[in-house]
Amino acid sequence: MESLIDIQKRLLPDLLEVMQKRHQILRSIRFMQPVGRRSLAQNMGLTERVLRSEVEFLNNQDLIDIKTSGMIMTEDGIQLLENLESMMREVSGINVMERELKSLLNLHEIVIVPGNSDESPWVKEELGRASASSMKRRLKGNTIIAVTGGSTMAAVAERLTPDFSEETLFVPARGGIGEDVKNQANTICAKMAEHTRTRHRVLYVPDQVSKEVYKSFLKEPMIKEVLNLIKSANMVLHGIGDAITMAERRKTTDEDFEKITDGHAVGEAFGYYFNEAGEVVHKVPTIGLQLEDLSHIESVIAVAGGNSKAKAIRAYMKSAPPKTVLITDEGAARELLKG
Repeated sequence: MESLIDIQKRLLPDLLEVMQKRHQILRSIRFMQPVGRRSLAQNMGLTERVLRSEVEFLNNQDLIDIKTSGMIMTEDGIQLLENLESMMREVSGINVMERELKSLLNLHEIVIVPGNSDESPWVKEELGRASASSMKRRLKGNTIIAVTGGSTMAAVAERLTPDFSEETLFVPARGGIGEDVKNQANTICAKMAEHTRTRHRVLYVPDQVSKEVYKSFLKEPMIKEVLNLIKSANMVLHGIGDAITMAERRKTTDEDFEKITDGHAVGEAFGYYFNEAGEVVHKVPTIGLQLEDLSHIESVIAVAGGNSKAKAIRAYMKSAPPKTVLITDEGAARELLKG
């Protein structure tokens, strides 16, 4: 028997299109508020004329308030958004995409959020919200959460709330000195601990070192203690990077950069560079978690979005443990399913 949504798709497709558009406008206002009409139109790729009539309708329904500082959501608007969540996932086909992608990538769980983070910056906030929810569901007593660096992990940190167990400890999955400070794993762990009112530890070592330096670091008691905590983590939260972008960010030597390009690397995670077949074409000697460590960790959550990340996600997932939970967005999901 067809669901009501399926019947509406066949008999009233225009109605569902209008509903999706207004839902998207409400979500955009929620994440950008207070926001002016021009900024919102540019962000959503709509003309101001089209947006004006929609905004007037939403305002008349008491779903938004229009103030001199910009548009903001009302309590009714926020409540409506939350009530619409599951219905809009079915209307947009996200539920079906999740099932197809889970089978395609052979993973434990897939969570897809609406939108494309390459086109709309606020979608990263949605990725952060979904990641926070996934993390909370997996908390068990004294949970040690190892976290990598990157802008996506920084977005996750901003969405965490104080309803985490006080026994939670955040640790950096690896060293990161030399990167942009706000996106370093140490900084992100500190932010996560602050937002959840829990604890964190830091690892003040470079992201990549020579074998000689690596051995000398292991002799330092404080570094050794933090490394033991990292290896004892029962949850890992990490991003997946575009190979060339990550190589440039790390100021990779010409020799190693050549290995990465000659090997046709498309994705990067934990210092490993993967080609489209999922083969490791280059490995950066990093201090912290290694790819082989993931098989011993209870919960592994990978977060990456945007259609530009599809190749990187697909390449990395060929080496990822099957218990991995992938949190991504529509942009990446549609590209992955096309491939």
